[in-house]
Amino acid sequence: MVNKMDVQGLKVLVIDDSNTIRRTAETLLEKAGCAVATASDGFDSLAKIVDIKPDVIFIDIMMPRLDGYQTCALIKNNADYKSTSVIMLSSKDGLFDKAKGRIVGADDYLTKPFGRAELLQALEKYVEKEV
Repeated sequence: MVNKMDVQGLKVLVIDDSNTIRRTAETLLEKAGCAVATASDGFDSLAKIVDIKPDVIFIDIMMPRLDGYQTCALIKNNADYKSTSVIMLSSKDGLFDKAKGRIVGADDYLTKPFGRAELLQALEKYVEKEV
């Protein structure tokens, strides 16, 4: 199980057009010791990624303007951010959605609704990758 020291100080960006999902993720991650920023869509997130240089990014797939797949592809195609861990968020648990996420470079896939354990497990994989 993840202890507080594992994820303490990680910079996390949560991109989701749902205010409820953003707030829930932000609260759970802050309680675990992460520094959290949020964005309401892909466009909104691009400037924040440059400003805060997050360690891990959670991206909702279904968003207006710039969806999660497009946002992930932009991040992974940028030399400065291609090593940033990107975890797709979706209410769909389909094989097609997971495969499409992998194609655009997503590191992991989390099905909504998620709880504290799932969020921290995803971060734990990132922490292990960095060691």
